Amino acid sequence: MLMTVPAFAQKSKPVEVIAFGSCTSQNTEDQLWDEILKQKPQVWIWGGDNIYGDSHDLTVLKKKYDQQKSRAGYQALRSACAITGTWDDHDYGVNDGGMFFSRKKESQVLAADFLDLPRNHPVRQREGLYHAQTFGPKDQQVKVINLDTRYFRDTLYREQYIDSAAKNTAYRYLPNAGGDVLGEAQWHWLENELADEQPRLVIINSSIQVISEEHRFEKWGNFPRARQRLFDLLARAKATRLLILSGDRHIAEFSEMKVGGISYPLVDFTSSGLTHTWSTPWEEPNRFRAGPLVIQKNFGLIRINWQGPQPVVDLEIRGHGGVIFATKTLVF
Repeated sequence: MLMTVPAFAQKSKPVEVIAFGSCTSQNTEDQLWDEILKQKPQVWIWGGDNIYGDSHDLTVLKKKYDQQKSRAGYQALRSACAITGTWDDHDYGVNDGGMFFSRKKESQVLAADFLDLPRNHPVRQREGLYHAQTFGPKDQQVKVINLDTRYFRDTLYREQYIDSAAKNTAYRYLPNAGGDVLGEAQWHWLENELADEQPRLVIINSSIQVISEEHRFEKWGNFPRARQRLFDLLARAKATRLLILSGDRHIAEFSEMKVGGISYPLVDFTSSGLTHTWSTPWEEPNRFRAGPLVIQKNFGLIRINWQGPQPVVDLEIRGHGGVIFATKTLVF
């Protein structure tokens, strides 16, 4: 059953609290919904891996979506705030999957149902889960741009190597120099969305990390030409401030870098591991990391203070028991 947007109203009331997260197993009882609800978010953003579907069988995927959606904590969140977001590989249907997943069209329908997208929503008329949603009144608008980094993504190639620290065989993805992530239709759509002059804050919800580039797993850095194309588009954006959200990694961190054409450091806020994180911690290089690497279960919180001449955005990595693992402040 599709739900309507909760009564806080998308357009009339400024959005001051946004929560987001990714990587939640439908089979895990210990989820963070109670902690998230305590923060009274007006918007929840799914960052992907919203279930661990990992199946070509649509019946299996639907059953897992239904299991996750029926949880009391998530039902309470759906009643309390607006829901938006994207998918990643495990809810897409195949680990590290891209454009050649054979059931992607059918899987898209299930993802749209899980996100409660209306029957007349543009996503239901086109290929790919990408879509945008705007919240708040004029002069205080926040736009969330949900990218689809799966449906059109080119193939990744990987190689095995000996991990000298762990003393075992591991794999790493190799750069696909000419490969694409979004596909031309989504690129053109994104350019149009970024040309919108109304939003004060634009949140780019990517699922995979955009800035961090040294780890061996999936990331925009595996597709250097596409990554640079994204940075070039962001440099032309009309919004006062941009913020990237990502998940996927089962850790949380802030990554920050200077991008040509953007007057402030661009931040990629990674929050991943609503139900599980790394079983064995290790040191992972990230020359763009600003703050600690968080390996506890977590969700992300975005607080927007609209008072004063310039809005202030406070970012928080939070966990069980009200613990705040890390914070970062952005000034418009």
